[in-house]
Amino acid sequence: MLLGESDAGAHVANGNPGFGYSTIMLAYWVRQRQIMSLEDAIKKLTFLPASLFGIRDRGLLRRGMAADVVVFDPEKIDLAEPEKVHDLPEGAPRYIQRAKGIHYSIVNGTVLMKNGAHTGLYPGKVLRSV
Repeated sequence: MLLGESDAGAHVANGNPGFGYSTIMLAYWVRQRQIMSLEDAIKKLTFLPASLFGIRDRGLLRRGMAADVVVFDPEKIDLAEPEKVHDLPEGAPRYIQRAKGIHYSIVNGTVLMKNGAHTGLYPGKVLRSV
């Protein structure tokens, strides 16, 4: 089974953000309910999807692979309250939901987010399976 969720953009029109499954998995199912180890959860969130989609340079921390890393505190990771923002064309609203306890998001070896703030760098690229 591949973990995941999609709300097909429902968070744009209503008050239910409908995202955050990876944060919920780590905070609730791993830390609170202890249904799996942290290592198993991380594998299910990284290596398994990359493998199933044929993205061979992602999902593991190994020499020669892309350095996509999330640095977080497993004791503090959790969802923040949903926020309504007005950043769509003509100031239209949408909902976002940040996470607590995440220190860095690193994409292709470059820090993208640091303590919840975007660094202004865009190191990502569109991925295609081979």
